[in-house]
Amino acid sequence: MKTALVLAAHPDDEVLGCGGTIARMADQGWQVHILILAEGATSRSVARDRSARTEELSALETSARRAASILGAASVQLEAFADNRMDGVELLDVVKRIEDEMARVQPSRVLTHHLGDVNVDHGIVHQAAVAACRPLPGSCVRELLFFEVASSTEWRPASSMAPFRPNLFVDIGSTLQRKLDALQAYASEMRPFPHARSVQALEHLARWRGATAGCEAAEAFEIGRRIE
Repeated sequence: MKTALVLAAHPDDEVLGCGGTIARMADQGWQVHILILAEGATSRSVARDRSARTEELSALETSARRAASILGAASVQLEAFADNRMDGVELLDVVKRIEDEMARVQPSRVLTHHLGDVNVDHGIVHQAAVAACRPLPGSCVRELLFFEVASSTEWRPASSMAPFRPNLFVDIGSTLQRKLDALQAYASEMRPFPHARSVQALEHLARWRGATAGCEAAEAFEIGRRIE
């Protein structure tokens, strides 16, 4: 059975970045596993205090599991690295957690963040994923893909870091609605249009990426590595 692992920094990034692709892979018989590294709420306070955010953290976990069910993912694991403070964690700690999950699910395809995202946690997860997926002999990973996350990838000025340059488009015409439904599961994280992280904006992006590739809707990726 084909197996994929989605590595996301925060609850909702997995849907924003590749929700339609997760659903498409599930429909095609893939086992898709999701690992979310940071808890996603404590950065809303000046000092990190998980006890003050218990209800929000519980709600985010519920949303993540509901979204995964909508998309057809085989599993979703949530870690508790500090939200928007992952630059204060030793990178090796993140790498080791990813390696543990890779050993558990043996993915041939790994999907994760683009390095140029504004959000610091996205960049840390990207670097850790690249390290964990290094092409050692016998590695299970045959494909490493980087996705875009609306309200982070496009917010990075092109002159600041290498911009997102997609060279792979996945047709999600048949699964776009499930992506939008999964976004609704994260209602607390969504914003009203014209914010980039709104359901309407995400549909517009999918339609534009689709038009770019000649289909009704698509998600765009940069290929990090592919072994045929």
